[in-house]
Amino acid sequence: MIERLLEKFLFASRWLLAPFYVALVFGLVGLFVKVVQETWHFATHVVASGESDVILAILGLIDLTLTGSLIIIVVFSGYENFVSKIEAAEHSDWPEWMSKIDFTGLKLKLLSSIVAISAVQLLRAFMNVKNVSDRDLMWYVGLHLVFVVSGLLMALTDKLSGEGHGKDH
Repeated sequence: MIERLLEKFLFASRWLLAPFYVALVFGLVGLFVKVVQETWHFATHVVASGESDVILAILGLIDLTLTGSLIIIVVFSGYENFVSKIEAAEHSDWPEWMSKIDFTGLKLKLLSSIVAISAVQLLRAFMNVKNVSDRDLMWYVGLHLVFVVSGLLMALTDKLSGEGHGKDH
């Protein structure tokens, strides 16, 4: 009886993660505010801006979009993997991948998103190379390489361990 009560308590504790996902949604709202600000700034200055400034502004919007997408991946996949299943049938526009991603897929999608965000940041630095110090540029490249190598190693270890075989990622 004590064992069952303990197991029920431990199983119910997964709901403690729900507020974390709600907090991420509030973070997404904050990111939305930033996108609106950046879009307004871009729209009001695009005519007077040079080509590289326009490209940098667009890369900034891409960066914010990728970060928002990363938050959505974490919220939905994390909630489904660790808290409770969401009934996809009740949502006609539910993306098919969301009900199929497992923890391994979530890790790889997260790291892939981080690599993409890092690549955008690196590209922004290269587009603005005259205003970026060599030291900062070295850090951007080094960190990006760390993310890329980490992603490759994680994918390799998952493949070698047999996780994800036969599953849709």
